[in-house]
Parts: sequence; structure tokens; C-alpha cells
Amino acid sequence: MTEPPLIRHRPKRPQADAWQWPPDLHPVLRQVYSRRAIAGPDELELRLAHLVPVSQFQTLEAGVDLLLRHRDGCIVIVGDFDADGATSTALMKRCLGDFGFPAVDFVVPDRFELGYGLTPGAVELAAQRGATLVVTVDNGISSLNGVARARELGIEVLVTDHHLPGSQLPAATVIVNPHCAGSGLDSCNLAGVGVVFYLMAALGRRVGEPSLPARYLDLVALGTVADVVPLDRGNRILVQQGLLRMRAGQATAGVQALFRIAGKPAAQAVAADLGFHIGPRLNAAGRLDDMTQGVRCLLSDDIDAALVMAARLDELNQERRSIERRMSEEADALTRSLNADQNQDAYVIHHPDWHQGVVGLVASRIKERYRRPVIAFAEAEAGKLKGSGRCIPGVHLRDSLADVESRAPGLIEKFGGHAMAAGLTISTVNLAAFTAAFEAVVAERLAGVDLDDTPISDGPLDPAFINLEVAQLLRTAGPWGQLFPEPVFDGEFELLEGRVVGGEHFQMRLRPVDSQQAIKAIAFRQTGDYSPGCRLLLTYRLEVDDYRYTPRPQLIVETIATAMPASP
Repeated sequence: MTEPPLIRHRPKRPQADAWQWPPDLHPVLRQVYSRRAIAGPDELELRLAHLVPVSQFQTLEAGVDLLLRHRDGCIVIVGDFDADGATSTALMKRCLGDFGFPAVDFVVPDRFELGYGLTPGAVELAAQRGATLVVTVDNGISSLNGVARARELGIEVLVTDHHLPGSQLPAATVIVNPHCAGSGLDSCNLAGVGVVFYLMAALGRRVGEPSLPARYLDLVALGTVADVVPLDRGNRILVQQGLLRMRAGQATAGVQALFRIAGKPAAQAVAADLGFHIGPRLNAAGRLDDMTQGVRCLLSDDIDAALVMAARLDELNQERRSIERRMSEEADALTRSLNADQNQDAYVIHHPDWHQGVVGLVASRIKERYRRPVIAFAEAEAGKLKGSGRCIPGVHLRDSLADVESRAPGLIEKFGGHAMAAGLTISTVNLAAFTAAFEAVVAERLAGVDLDDTPISDGPLDPAFINLEVAQLLRTAGPWGQLFPEPVFDGEFELLEGRVVGGEHFQMRLRPVDSQQAIKAIAFRQTGDYSPGCRLLLTYRLEVDDYRYTPRPQLIVETIATAMPASP
């Protein structure tokens, strides 16, 4: 008999007494919420009124003052080339236009020519457009040289960012970043678009239109989910309110077009749609081409024009998937060769033919496979490598890079990011030295970190609740995302039928033990030699299958283990 993997429950907060939960809250939701950071039933309220007040974000007022000083000047927004940057740029441009600012333009630096952030080159572009004020969105906190160049040219700079600051801040006129001292926020997981939303809300209060930015909560939700920031209560409110606008047909034309091109009904939008279908299509422009076309799609008010732009984004996404597939195969080979010699604490991988815009996705795949921090490098300009890293809980990636920089000054030319993701540039000749230094730092930081990749479950699900009603309830009970994960259950099932589909997926018909009701299930990228009649231990998600059929419940199987041998 195959030994099944241990199935652990998620660490539980003390569960609230039953009388404290709303009396009409479904038992399955009580089970799920009790295993997440829900301190009480009040945290289930996701109305805008429950957001942290604008007044608590203290640096917003200085940002509003600066914007109003340049109301009759030319404001140039400098964005980033990912979905968070694109939604941030579109949100600010739309709001400033609605507030009556007459001259607002935007620049998205080309990833391959100017690089990330407010570089001196990006400042020159803004100057050519007559900027009196440059506003960065989703970047700028590490742009020391770019801000200095702007000030040389007599251009004021408002930095809005959510990335962690380094030891030195840029000499911007005003910095709005929840992670900077004096922000007034003790804990904040806002994405770049969330920071812009708060700034525009503060501006709206000042000019007498406080509710105007809420028109664009679909953009806030999209950028927040796509940037994979932790879904604390504040972010869940922003995402939920954005999803409600999408479901009500009130999303911007660009977002509606992206849903149509992706073949997903906006009327049933959930956070997973934004993370797996809409966000990647938007991101593809910045990865392979120019995010300007993504921003223009989000700025369009003409659905037909937006559909044309969304179709182009879809083409780029298909190209990105092809490139990623090839690079992932090459990355698998590289990591297997490293594992042949030693048990790696971290993986630093590089291939001369890799695409700069896709290395982050490759790093993410390898991180998921080996559950270790990963940095993947691609060739940049002559003699340079640009890398993108992904990390695991318990190891702070940006701080790890800061440790490398402090121990070996100059080894990293520039870097920035978060706990879970970061970007950096090094000289090609320093690859081996960086690899050794990074592995040493990570080895120290791994001490005490739980590297167990055992499936984590919300517990067993009563077979009576494995039905369409509960599947639909779970679908909209989130929003689910980073650090507020979609529910995963465990249980024992009898295999009634099983077959491999698509060459790598295992499709099943199952019957829960102690139940007579059969249910469809599929395990993606898993196959096995399981005979009808055998019992299987599964961890799974209960979802709605509405592809080509009347909606019905379906199990998305995470792991499979044999519970007992097949019947004779």
C-alpha cells in the first residue's frame, strides 16, 4: 500500500463562539473563516465604509497639496510595466481628468531600453512633454538618479509607491508610501494602485468629489490581485467592491473587453479571474512589448476600440505562454543539474537565450516546485544581467538582497521589491560571486523556516456539502488570494472511473466514503495508476464547473494518495 502524505490543517486562530458569528452564516464558511485571520464576524463586512480612513494615511495631504499647486501645469505620470503599474497609471489619469486637471499625460518606460522606474531617461521623456510635475505610480522609491535629474531640470516629483524603501530615499518633493516613516499606517499591504486610490480619494475630498475614485474600483481590484499582495481586510474590501462593479456591468470598457477576450463572464467575476485570466493578458504587453497599449486599453471608453486593443494583448499573452513554456523546460534542466550535486538552499539560474520579461514567471515555477527562493537572470545590455526573484514565506527576498549588498558592496548594481518578489541588476562577471553570496544569506535565513510542503487543508468537508450550492457559495465568499487562500479540503473517496486527458491530467468520477453521490474531479498535471474501486486520500478545492455544461460541482484535486489497495 502506498503511504499517504500527512494532511495538516491550517493553523487555527481560536474559533469564535457560535453565537458571535452571524446566525445565517453557512457552516462551511464558519469552518473556513475560523482557519483564517478573521478576528470576528465584523471582519466579514467588506463595505467601503470599513476601509482605513484616508485621514490616517498622513502623507496624503502633502501629496494633494503638490497636485493642486500644479493644477494648471503639466502633470506627467510615470508608470511601471506590469498590471499594477498599468492600473495605477490609468486610475490616476482618469481621476485627475475627472477632477478638471487640464494637462495630464503618462509615460511607461520601455523595459528593454529605459528599464524600471523613474530613470533619468524617463525624466527626459517627461520633460519633452512639458512636465512641471512628475508623478510616479508603483515605482520611484528607489529612483535616486531619476529624481535628482528631474530636480536639475526644475521639475517637481511626487513619488507614490508601495515597494519597501532602501537606506536612502530619493529627494522627491513629496513621497507617498505606506512603508515610509511618517505615513501614519502601522501595517499596510496596499498595491501601487491602492496607494493611488487613497491619494485620489484624499484629493476628491479636497475638491468636493469624495466618491469619484470609487467609479474605478474595477481597476483597483485588478491591480491589487494581479500584484499578488496580501489580501488583508483592507485589500479584500477594495477587491470585493471592484468585483461588484464588474458583476454589475459597471467596469471600464477596457476591463470589460479583457473579460470578453478571455472568454470569462464579467457578471460572474471572481478574484481568480483577475489573477489567472485578466492580469496575465495585461501583463503580457509589459513583458514582451510596451505597456503603453495596456494603459490605453484601460483608458478607453469605447468598447469596440477596447476590444481591438484587448485582442492584441491576448496575442501577446499567447506568445508569452509559448516563450515561458520553453524557458521553463530549460529552467527545469538547470535546476535538476544543481540538485544532482547538492541540496540547494536557493536557486540562481541563468540562460543566455532567456527573455527579460518572462524570467519572473520562470522563477515562480521553480520556487513552487522546490520550495526555495529562486532568482532567474536574463541577458540585458552588454555585460549586464537582469534578474527577477520569487520567494517563500519566512524568507524576505528584498531584505536578503540588502544583506548581500551590505556584505559585498557593489555586487548588486540595483535592486528593489517585496518580501516575496524582487528585481535586480548585476554585472555578468559577478554572477558566480552573487550566486555564492545569495545562497549564503538564504541559508542563514532558512534557519527555523518550515519547509514542509505537505498539503495544508481546511479539514474534511461533510459529503452532504459537496454540492453545487456550496461550490457557488465558496466561489463568491472571498475574495480569495495571497495570505487569504481559497479553501482546500481533505477526504477519502472511492474511485469509480479514472482516465488521463490531455496527456497529463487525471480525470475522475468519485464517490465520497459513506455517501452514494458521485462527483466529477480532475487533477491537473498529475497522473497515476489507480484502479476503479480503490480508495484515495485527496486534498481538493470544491468549484463550479460551468464549461459547456449546466453548472455543476467539481473537485479540483491538489494531491492524491492511495488509502487502501484496490478491491479484488
